[in-house]
Amino acid sequence: MYIYNTVNRMGKQNGSCWWFVKAVKWIPVIFILTIVLWSYYAYVVQLCFYTVDNYVQKAFYLFFYHILFLLFLWSYWQTVFTDLIEVPYKFKIPDVEMEKFQQAETEEAQRQILERFAQGLPVTNRTIKGVIRFCEKCQLIKPDRAHHCSVCSTCVLKMDHHCPWVNNCIGFHNYKFFMLFLAYALLYCIFITATSLQYLIRFWKGELDGMGRFHLLFLFFVALMFAVSLNSLFFYHCYLVLHNRSTLEAFTPPMFRTGKDKDGFSLGKYNNFQEVFGDNPKLWFLPIFTSLGNGVTYPVRAQHQGTSNTYDSMGSTRNSEIKFAS
Repeated sequence: MYIYNTVNRMGKQNGSCWWFVKAVKWIPVIFILTIVLWSYYAYVVQLCFYTVDNYVQKAFYLFFYHILFLLFLWSYWQTVFTDLIEVPYKFKIPDVEMEKFQQAETEEAQRQILERFAQGLPVTNRTIKGVIRFCEKCQLIKPDRAHHCSVCSTCVLKMDHHCPWVNNCIGFHNYKFFMLFLAYALLYCIFITATSLQYLIRFWKGELDGMGRFHLLFLFFVALMFAVSLNSLFFYHCYLVLHNRSTLEAFTPPMFRTGKDKDGFSLGKYNNFQEVFGDNPKLWFLPIFTSLGNGVTYPVRAQHQGTSNTYDSMGSTRNSEIKFAS
């Protein structure tokens, strides 16, 4: 059954409609890149080269602008093009067990099948009914914090949300990149707004001539608009990082054997920050993958696990009582 579904999905992907939908999904990314490239022209050419007269000021603007521009583009690239990490094969239900599951006559029988299969798996999350979390589409036991994305048609490790502006799911594989993308995009917009404000004032006073002044006018207001919208989004995700929650977990707290707990994965603000950004401060603000763990297992609070879970310096999860199945 699993092989049949996989082949069937692959067959559908070869159709023209599938390619059309896939192409349409890139429109928001192309829109963002178009705005960014235009802003580069407006700032570097129209503002710095044609408008700013002081050479020291011009050098200062260009130097810091290009640092922010490169960090912003690098983070955006990593967010967009970092591939999803597949759920380990050990979480997939074998064909024999899947057939038993589908033929089971009661929910209790299905629950027992899932419980038996999940005995050797490192899962602590449950459904609202207290049952092992199972994805019928992917036919696997969901690892903790994993969710199925209907857009990507697969289960995503530590899924936060699907973002159309990057045409990618935000999850364990790229959450650090997404946070840096928001941070550098916000700083990029603030820098443009702050350094172009005086020339906007000169524009209103009629002291600027030529068509370039309209580029500066639109540059200021576009940067200001994006800065305002990014501000709330960035600081909201800062709050989520410090409390070790995903966007999905903020709306629906994770369920454990002892019940719902919105802080079930919280290890303290500094440890929560390290889980996303790593334990090497030199790499915190570079879009290089340094998140701790493997995306499958996570330390939880004592009342849910019964033991203390921590990350070692190499980023693996350590648990003194549970031996994870290979």
